[in-house]
Amino acid sequence: MGCCGSTQKERDWKPLEQRKCTDIPWLLLFILFNIGMLCICGFAIATGAATRLISGYDSYGNTCGQKNAKIPGIEHSGLDHSNRKYVFFLDPCKIDITKRKIKSVALCVSKCPKVKLDTYEDLTKFATVNGSALCTYDVQPEAYSSNPNKDVKCPKLPVFPSASLSVFHRCMPVDISCFATFAKAFITFVSDNSVLHRVIAGVMMAKEIIMGLCLLALVLSLILMVVIRYISVLLVWILTAVVVIGSVGGCGILWWLYVDQGKALNATMPAHDLEVAHDNQQALLVYAIGATIFTVLLLLLMFFMRKRVALTIALFHVAGKVFTHLPLLALQPFWTFLTLMLFWVYWISVLLCLGTAGSPVKNNQTGLVEFKMDGPLQYMVWYHAVGLIWVSEFILACQQMTIAGAVVTYYFTRDKSQLPFTPIVSSVLRLMRFHLGTVAKGAFIITLVEIPRLILTYIHSQLKGKENACARCMLKACICCLWCLEKCLSYLNMNAYTATAINSTNFCTSARDALFILAENALRVAAINSVGDFVLFLGKILIVSCTAFAGVLSLNYQREYSVWVLPLIIVCVFAFLVAHCFLSVFEIVVDVLFLCFAIDTKQNDGSPGREYYMDKSLMEFVENSRKATEKYSKAEGDSREMKSMTGGTLA
Repeated sequence: MGCCGSTQKERDWKPLEQRKCTDIPWLLLFILFNIGMLCICGFAIATGAATRLISGYDSYGNTCGQKNAKIPGIEHSGLDHSNRKYVFFLDPCKIDITKRKIKSVALCVSKCPKVKLDTYEDLTKFATVNGSALCTYDVQPEAYSSNPNKDVKCPKLPVFPSASLSVFHRCMPVDISCFATFAKAFITFVSDNSVLHRVIAGVMMAKEIIMGLCLLALVLSLILMVVIRYISVLLVWILTAVVVIGSVGGCGILWWLYVDQGKALNATMPAHDLEVAHDNQQALLVYAIGATIFTVLLLLLMFFMRKRVALTIALFHVAGKVFTHLPLLALQPFWTFLTLMLFWVYWISVLLCLGTAGSPVKNNQTGLVEFKMDGPLQYMVWYHAVGLIWVSEFILACQQMTIAGAVVTYYFTRDKSQLPFTPIVSSVLRLMRFHLGTVAKGAFIITLVEIPRLILTYIHSQLKGKENACARCMLKACICCLWCLEKCLSYLNMNAYTATAINSTNFCTSARDALFILAENALRVAAINSVGDFVLFLGKILIVSCTAFAGVLSLNYQREYSVWVLPLIIVCVFAFLVAHCFLSVFEIVVDVLFLCFAIDTKQNDGSPGREYYMDKSLMEFVENSRKATEKYSKAEGDSREMKSMTGGTLA
């Protein structure tokens, strides 16, 4: 179960030749973990938590819509609420923001008030006509006005019209002005209700345009994944120009400021001002020297890595071809998002059930009933929380393994006409049959890093403004280090999945082999991750800009939309998220292609019997690199020969 791979030093890569099950113990562990999550769900349902969540319960432990058993020591418990199916809050606007719940007394009633009730006489009339008492169970309707504790035992006046929720039987006010106190900060921020109303009205009026522009962003993302191979050269040149102009220009400005500051020095200036100006000049000198050194190193690095940038362009070109041969790759974000949504809905539902599970306990401060889990049962929530992270990472890892398997099949199939009819489906079937354990193990490793990071982030948010500067700095440093470690492990996991898809080895062996390959091609990896990420970022900016431009034209054409800001912001945010999802798939394809290319060049040399698998674009890159290497070797040999002849003559 541990990371004990093979002791073999040199991996013999045999792509697509043999398949075997990998990391079976981890698959069994993952299955047992999910059985535990299902047991938690069953516990919540068996203890009546699901019924209490859906039907609701009053402040005395009675579930609405059914007969209830007496709870020892709890007044008004054990009542028959078969005809009282709705939960009514005496003060629904009394919200505890910290604990995120309504602190009001809750009662089971047979009908929610549909009209506004201003007086206690109105409450009495409503109870008499509808048979729905809105005060506590020990107060009779005819005594509402005369009861000395009516301010506590009856609802806060006026009672606003309310309606029951479609699934959860709670009477909630129809007029949102009831929550004015809760929304006070937001109203203060807006400072003018008319502005808020105009913005909301503008969004509602422009909803068709917003939906059309979101669809446009989706179409542009799909198109960009196919055509990016044709514009990657242009984007790389834009990157190069921006970096060179920015670094050289910034350097020149710093030196100009240094010289200008020196000219401004005047001996007649006050001593304090002269000292400050001299310090500023020295600081500018340090900045200018540092910027110059950085610029020189950056330009040298770009000069020596210029050939490796060509590999990035070639990989982008091949990635575009992959999407034309495997169009179902473009649908991967949809399936992943849908699966995550279904799991998150299930997880939240179980969490809500756990919030109402446990034994009824009387709160000594309020005298009301709360449901709490005691002993080991309270740790079920933590178990459930770990499940959220592990299963979510497992779903994302399945997407990565599916993409890796399909791209590996494409790369290592010499005759593309012999590709499976649906390589994506074939990859999914291989994943489900052989490699679910590997995916579960990789997801668990990410979970181990993500849990402490989230805990530290939560502690930092809770201690905001209370901790000292040193503690705050240490917390942020730890969070940053864990975030960096998580990103590095995610990248290594992606390459481990690719190695598993190629050679069908377990996770640790695949991770080790992939790490060795990446270390041997460190400069190429740096070039692909820096240049490639920037090119994809430019692609995202291009999609957002085109969508925003189309939005401006559309809103300008329809002049009745007076407020443009919020619709455009919604469209731009959605466009960026869509572009990020689709171009992230493109990035995965590029990373998989690079590892396949590195393995191909390591195992083969183009000679008979050891032909390359790579595409024509990558073959041209290899040939150009080989010619450059031979030319350099020949020039070095001629130089040595000349030195030898010169040495012999002198002798």
